[in-house]
Amino acid sequence: MKAVMIILDQAHYSQIIDDLSKLNIRGFTSWREVFGRGSKAGEPHYGSHAWPSVNNAVLTVVEDHRVAPLMDYLKKLDKAYENLGLRAFVWNVEDMI
Repeated sequence: MKAVMIILDQAHYSQIIDDLSKLNIRGFTSWREVFGRGSKAGEPHYGSHAWPSVNNAVLTVVEDHRVAPLMDYLKKLDKAYENLGLRAFVWNVEDMI
């Protein structure tokens, strides 16, 4: 099993949540109003007057064979909307209940 943490501009949220089902990924946890600044480029997402954008975060735990299709989907979405910002990280899940 793998955990995939997705940090996304709030504009992507509904689309990504809908598309998780299309990728046969049912379970997830999400956080709204996540603040931060990208390591490469892009504007900060602070939810302030100067930097009004905010991020959301989604964490899903999936079978190993679902990771590549999910990451491919996210890479294409990020490429199509580079100015919004999207990051995803994959971690091993050693145990779960």
